[in-house]
Amino acid sequence: MLENIDLQQVMVLDIETVPQYPSFNELPTEFQQLWDQKTRFQRRDGETPEEFYARGGILAEFGKIICISVGIFSTKTEKLNLRVKSFYGDNERDVLQLFIDLLKKQSDSLILCAHNGKEFDFPYLCRRMLINGLKIPVQLNLHGKKPWEIMHLDTMDLWKFGDFKNYTSLKLLAAVFGIPSPKDDIDGSMVNEVYWKENNLERIRTYCEKDVITTARILLKFKSVASLPDEQITIVSENSA
Repeated sequence: MLENIDLQQVMVLDIETVPQYPSFNELPTEFQQLWDQKTRFQRRDGETPEEFYARGGILAEFGKIICISVGIFSTKTEKLNLRVKSFYGDNERDVLQLFIDLLKKQSDSLILCAHNGKEFDFPYLCRRMLINGLKIPVQLNLHGKKPWEIMHLDTMDLWKFGDFKNYTSLKLLAAVFGIPSPKDDIDGSMVNEVYWKENNLERIRTYCEKDVITTARILLKFKSVASLPDEQITIVSENSA
């Protein structure tokens, strides 16, 4: 699979999101009502909008991006390497702008790759960019493009092989391929608490970067390429927002 994909033209990414407010009671009244309407059929029987608000980060209208981690492949040392860096902070607009600035330095034909990216990461990024008054970069802008012109890879979509009802988590896919789990500290359900209660962005950044590395290693499995050992992965700590 993916024989024609040049890994040096691929950027692997992952985002971490949280509700815009620490609690449902701090949400403006109009948005409390809109949250109730939007999530009515997602909540379990008897679950209140307030109880469900811990998951506010899953919807771009009610959440915000606090971390974007990216991984770029290279073969400068004659071995395949992955360079990982993150943009993170409380100011979502600054985080998004740093990511956009990075994309501007890349080729318009850059391939973006994420696990469940087509359903979550890519549209979420676009929606939050528009809400923040930012122009969507060409690599994310799908308007007017034909299906074969969209340079997006989704490792979950690849694993479906046309089975549209199949959902496979990153953790499960990593396990079946024998790749170390990225969920060895926190998982997605804990990001809200780690952010709003612990105020620990560094912990979230580390978690996000582990997801990028795991997604990159899974992508290599689809290409039948030997997996990346830790010593061929570089974490760059600069450029946080």
